[in-house]
Amino acid sequence: MPGRPDDYEVLLTIGAGSYGKCRKVRRKADGKILVWKELDYGAMTESEKQMLVSEVNLLRELRHPNIVRYYDRIIDRSSTTLYIVMEYCDGGDLASLIAKHFLDESFIIRVLTQLTLALRECHRRSDGAVTVHRDLKPANVFLDSKQNVKLGDFGLARILHHNTSFATTFVGTPYYMSPEQMNYLSYNEKSDIWSLGCIVYELCALSPPFTAFNQKELAEKIREGRVRRIPYRYSDDLNDLLKEMLNVKDYCRPSVEDILRHPLIEDMAIEEQKQNSDRRGLRLWEPERLQFSDVAVNELKRKEQQLQEREQAIKEREQRLERMLFHFGKGVAMGF
Repeated sequence: MPGRPDDYEVLLTIGAGSYGKCRKVRRKADGKILVWKELDYGAMTESEKQMLVSEVNLLRELRHPNIVRYYDRIIDRSSTTLYIVMEYCDGGDLASLIAKHFLDESFIIRVLTQLTLALRECHRRSDGAVTVHRDLKPANVFLDSKQNVKLGDFGLARILHHNTSFATTFVGTPYYMSPEQMNYLSYNEKSDIWSLGCIVYELCALSPPFTAFNQKELAEKIREGRVRRIPYRYSDDLNDLLKEMLNVKDYCRPSVEDILRHPLIEDMAIEEQKQNSDRRGLRLWEPERLQFSDVAVNELKRKEQQLQEREQAIKEREQRLERMLFHFGKGVAMGF
């Protein structure tokens, strides 16, 4: 039986947005502390309503210790209000944590590990679809009382099915957008890897890897992809991993499985999964070392070589075209 607003006691307002409020509530039946998103769908367009329905359906499907848990939805038609009841994370969000002080590398690696495990749940769903979050940023990553991270706010997430494997909608927060999003190109789950790299970089440097005074300048910096090294208090291994995640070429970025196999991450990832393996329906992750035969490795190298050769050919063709245009322009100027 669906819940009712009267089943909960409102304790305080946590925040407010365009269409409603986020409130801390107590479930009267057992005293459990939760939060609800209180959304006025009456003021929304049809496309926004559809996005809202998608978020609720997605939240119901995603069950993982590092993803904010969905509990209930309540529709009050008299006030055109939808209440989405979710897990309460009393540790705040990463944005408020970044504002305070430099963080230990061990904590940052733990955050990276847990967020990667959360993204793995999204990127490798059991039905074969892929969920791209598309709005990964510190304000959408929450902390529980034990400083475990919880990925939330899937309002911009989109399920990419195998027959429509790329999305092109320009959404998200500019500081954490991937180059392909900035270029209005097709993108996939590797855009989430870029955004995750931006978050971890900011945890280290206390500011995003790309900053600017306006969106045009920011877009140019992101497309260029040049980042300064994270502070030297952090290891070269972490810096090198971030450089891989912030590669402007999406096919050169690591996948979630690649990150989980990284020496910095692997042991912690296995330990995290062991601690959570008793939860019903959770798949235990194990490193897939044996799946890469010599043939597979050679094939990957061959494809990489082909890509490099194709890029070189394109570059040479562009240079020839520039020379032709230069000589043509020179000829016109001389009256030929």
